[in-house]
Amino acid sequence: MRKSSSHIHVFNRQKKVLVETRRLEEFLVRLAHRLGVTAEFSTVLVSDRGIRHYNRRYRGVPEPTDVLAFPMGEESYLGDILISVETADRQRRGVLQTELKVLALHGLLHLMGYDHDVDSGEMESMEVQLRREFQLL
Repeated sequence: MRKSSSHIHVFNRQKKVLVETRRLEEFLVRLAHRLGVTAEFSTVLVSDRGIRHYNRRYRGVPEPTDVLAFPMGEESYLGDILISVETADRQRRGVLQTELKVLALHGLLHLMGYDHDVDSGEMESMEVQLRREFQLL
């Protein structure tokens, strides 16, 4: 593990797909700065098996998904983002690194309280705007 910032952590807990975590960390530092996030948060790269466990346990869905966010609701610790690298690799349209950044962005917005299921498109609009700004389209 490397820390690009004292409050942003990226952990690679899967071994099936090679991932350069430094680039993801650097992106998250820039994204957090852009969004004014000063609280600590973590992004954990996991396997399909790992994310399936959390998806079943917390959402009742017994299959893998691409990203899950677990907001802590604390001022000093925002929460955790879990990303399945295997699912990201399967669904990517371009390079894997870009897909991981898109999923991390989505997860961070959830940690900040955005919820696309109930917000009448606010999160989606923010996500599209940020994808443009960071050239993730």
